Amino acid sequence: MISIISTLRVALRALWVNKMRSSLTMLGIIIGVSAVIIMLAVGTGARQKISDQISSMGSNLLLVVPGSSTQGGLRMGGGSQSTLTQDDADAILREGATISMVAPVLTGAAQVVYGNQNWSTGVQGTTSGMLEVKDCGLTAGRNMTDQDVRNATKVCILGQTVVDNLFGSIDPIGQIIRIKKIPFMVIGVLESKGQSLVGQDQDDVIYIPISTAQKKIVGTTLPGIVRLILVKARSADDLAIAERQVTDLLRQRHRSSPTKEDDFTVRNLTQILQMAEQATNVMTLLLAAIASVSLLVGGIGIMNIMLVSVTERTREIGIRMAVGAKTWDIRIQFIIEALTLSLIGGIIGIIIGSAGSAILSAVMEWPTVVSTLSVFLSFGFSALVGISFGFYPAYKASLLNPIDALRFE
Repeated sequence: MISIISTLRVALRALWVNKMRSSLTMLGIIIGVSAVIIMLAVGTGARQKISDQISSMGSNLLLVVPGSSTQGGLRMGGGSQSTLTQDDADAILREGATISMVAPVLTGAAQVVYGNQNWSTGVQGTTSGMLEVKDCGLTAGRNMTDQDVRNATKVCILGQTVVDNLFGSIDPIGQIIRIKKIPFMVIGVLESKGQSLVGQDQDDVIYIPISTAQKKIVGTTLPGIVRLILVKARSADDLAIAERQVTDLLRQRHRSSPTKEDDFTVRNLTQILQMAEQATNVMTLLLAAIASVSLLVGGIGIMNIMLVSVTERTREIGIRMAVGAKTWDIRIQFIIEALTLSLIGGIIGIIIGSAGSAILSAVMEWPTVVSTLSVFLSFGFSALVGISFGFYPAYKASLLNPIDALRFE
């Protein structure tokens, strides 16, 4: 123990004597560790942002959209034919054992007017189950009722963006707005959802009863036609079963045959989330691998400086060995010097990396998450670099012949 402590003291003294060289040697490690932390923070933040955006659309959610159509031998895109109806949505809720709620949606766009203010926004005709399906609450007012849907009542629920642009600081509840010159009474205000995965403002929307949308706003040529159906499963474990139930039920209702392409598509948002997370994980690993190159460069710098140090301190090594220092003592001394450079550089790099992540998040408005795992990985890797690249100079120093070392000029 006494030998190790004295060796540690000698190693630290040698580093302190050459402060400038030690600082420059640590620079590579500092840059490498801070770069790794920032890159991992960016990747983790991107994964978190994607997860939050998909979660904002609703949990345990399935999207049922119309299928593609073929015209003149040309296959059109998904949703190019109208094949889903409100009856399909009712059947899914009625017969799906794993389904908790369903919300048919009929979408459109309209110019909305209140007083001398106007705003162009998306209008979605839906039912009272929409808020439950999308896990969305109200900051004011009430939800539409089944009676509103049956009677095609001219009521509406506004997203926060619409409220801000039409009303400002005025309480919108009970006010009358005009959608395509038709008066609607505001009965509720939605909680803010932010942007969707594709960058669309989810708060720039108005919900109205789907029957009102069909008769007054969108004006579908076929009664009961909807653009999509949102289906909420009872739990995440039921999603796969719910997807099969919805698919089998719609095939039966639409009289699909095994040889015929389905005229609808069921999309699982959890699968989309998993694919997005896999993509961000690959991006994070790639960024971390690129940043790790800086650590390797820093390790090579440590090895070069330690080799120079061995040459400069040959007489010192010879004196230590002449007074009884063993081969292992010499090795430990130089390994400790290299490890100290790496660890101090790692600590400074962690501080700079964490600060840099916060600054990047504030300036670029991009979420960054500095995880404990990334800190420990960076710190551990810097220690590994110190030991690995410090071993060869230490090994070389320990092989010096004491007599030759003492005669070295």
